[in-house]
Amino acid sequence: MFDDIQNIDKNYKIEYIRKAIHLCSLSIPVFYFFLSKTTVLSILIPVTTLFVVFDAARYYSITGAKLFYKYFGWLLRNYEIDNKRKRLNGASNILISAIICILIFPKLIVVTAFTILIISDSSAALLGRKFGKHKFFKKSLEGSLAFFVSAILMAVIATKMQYAWMPKSNIEYNSLEYLIAIIASGIGTVMEASSVIVDDNYTIPISIGFVMWVLYALLLPTFNIYILG
Repeated sequence: MFDDIQNIDKNYKIEYIRKAIHLCSLSIPVFYFFLSKTTVLSILIPVTTLFVVFDAARYYSITGAKLFYKYFGWLLRNYEIDNKRKRLNGASNILISAIICILIFPKLIVVTAFTILIISDSSAALLGRKFGKHKFFKKSLEGSLAFFVSAILMAVIATKMQYAWMPKSNIEYNSLEYLIAIIASGIGTVMEASSVIVDDNYTIPISIGFVMWVLYALLLPTFNIYILG
């Protein structure tokens, strides 16, 4: 019994470290807000390439595997060390996801969706592992509620913070954006709770991005979604 408690505590500490590292990814939406798409991509693409090459090398090189697992193996989940499926780790996936989102979506949506991914995914993982007792899809209901509530907050806060940097004459905030935030957060919650085959570092921001884009077009057709450039 004592060993089981120790293992639970150890696993939670590892998850805490994983999410602390995950929070460093907030630098992506922050830098993208202040910098141009070209500048951010010129940084992200080579950095992502290095991460992916080093990550994938462990599956094809004995030396690469020894180095990788020596320093990072303790941080990986079981599905991230599957030699048969050869899945990339979370850091590689989130970098690739950032590039995809930046290429597809307007800046306002990218900043909002990625902020939700980083904050809400971390909230869901930590609170779900600590307090989760009821199942919701593949995750816990408690963790999913943490994701949903924090996602709504992040959607509203991120959008308003972006508006704070705009000239007052360009601000077009509308109460319908709260509805957009709630719906997009709900979709992101379901994606986080149900993601198994496809990494949720892709499904969360991409699904939120598409939903927000469509809802802005339907509910606020006069809003300039490209207002941030």
